[in-house]
Amino acid sequence: MTDTGPPRLGPNGRPVRHFVMPGSLGGRLRVWRFIIYRRLVQVGLLVLFFGTAHWGWNVFGRPLLQGNLSASEVLGIIPMADPFAVLQITLGGVVLNPEVWLGAAIVLGAYGLIGGRTWCAWVCPINMVTDGAAWLRRRLGVSDIFHVSRNLRYSVLVLSLVLSVLMGVAAFEWISPIAILHRELLYGIGMGWVAVLGILLFDLLVLRHGWCGHLCPLGAFYALVGRVALVRVAFDTPTCTHCGDCARVCPEPQVLNLRQASEAGMIASGECTNCGRCITVCPEDTLAFALRPRIDAPAGGTNHRQVHT
Repeated sequence: MTDTGPPRLGPNGRPVRHFVMPGSLGGRLRVWRFIIYRRLVQVGLLVLFFGTAHWGWNVFGRPLLQGNLSASEVLGIIPMADPFAVLQITLGGVVLNPEVWLGAAIVLGAYGLIGGRTWCAWVCPINMVTDGAAWLRRRLGVSDIFHVSRNLRYSVLVLSLVLSVLMGVAAFEWISPIAILHRELLYGIGMGWVAVLGILLFDLLVLRHGWCGHLCPLGAFYALVGRVALVRVAFDTPTCTHCGDCARVCPEPQVLNLRQASEAGMIASGECTNCGRCITVCPEDTLAFALRPRIDAPAGGTNHRQVHT
């Protein structure tokens, strides 16, 4: 039966339109562009680690990228260290050398600029597992078995730090599926795949975005870092018809509070992963990546944001 009633109107008075996947390959690639970019970054980093470890990749005799996602070195000169791991190790009573602190400062500064949880969507290898689980859920029509607060991850973060103090070790690092998957991909399959499979099944059968969106303490840590990030998803209030397509594809839909986005002129939550899904499905081009200083917060929260060009 054809719906002959009047079209639903958005708050801007325009008819609500929904996202429609383009039929052409070019159109589909444009919709998929950010996921393609993210996979290139994620796989590219793994290849660089693998090539350096197994094939001796180097530049002018210096190892290209050696180490792991917790502590690594670029060209044997630039140290990088996971600041959350460094914090746990320090609370565990280990005195770290200045190079490690410099590496943690470099990583913290980088994600402070581009968005803390950019790590989650663009670098973390577990993201490929959880995205795969989400893809399967949509096709199989799986429903959540139970619901828990997304703030639970902050409790897990605090617990990780407390346990680090009590146990004298970096508590989360001992069981981190991120480190496990990275190690298995680089050095061979072992029993660590059980943990990765557990996350896949948990996200697929139990809770949508269960690991990254509710439990991962590293994601919680980077969400705190991301509050000050410069790279944001800008929000153009007058063009939004509240169709809801952005929230339907977002792995962290709570960040798409449209009232708050209208007031700030952007998605201001540090929990945004900057994955770009919302941008590519918006039929009105309401959302776009922009730098925070170039976004004007509208007075009274009712006018559109303006991105300076």
